[in-house]
Amino acid sequence: MPFFKSLGSEDKVPHALANFNIGIERPLIDLHQKLMRNDDSPFTIAQRELLAAFVSGTNACNYCVGAHTATAVEFGVEEELISSLLNDIDTANVDENLKPIFKFVKKLTLEPTKMIQSDADQVFDAGWSERALYDAIIICCLWSFMNRLVEGLGLSVIPEQFSMEGKMLHAGYDKIFDMFELK
Repeated sequence: MPFFKSLGSEDKVPHALANFNIGIERPLIDLHQKLMRNDDSPFTIAQRELLAAFVSGTNACNYCVGAHTATAVEFGVEEELISSLLNDIDTANVDENLKPIFKFVKKLTLEPTKMIQSDADQVFDAGWSERALYDAIIICCLWSFMNRLVEGLGLSVIPEQFSMEGKMLHAGYDKIFDMFELK
């Protein structure tokens, strides 16, 4: 149940954004769209959604991990891959060159002040560019922010809605503007 009386028991992030609509909502959704759907990222859309679900799972944000797992599934990711990565990156059935990315993002999520050059070097040694690492970092930052927004608002986890949310996000983050009146 949301902590705010102005939000309904089944309201989600777009409802909260539309409810308060203080002017930061459109730039926030524009950031999501640009980061998660642009064509020039070294990561596929499926990989970016997988990273969003992974960061959310690492942060134990059940709402976001459910929604972004469903979105990743819409892009062809096997649902079990998220829990596999969360349990053990080394044994997860993911391309070997992605494992250093997930390790970097996990450490950045859980121990940001302990990041060192060798963390980045492992990503580079796996063949990733600085741009790829930059994208992974921004995805990690955005989802850590969103996880805290969701938890701070007290939004309800409704697993039966994850599939619908995945389909909505599959269409694009910018489609939120069509559904909700945001500045």
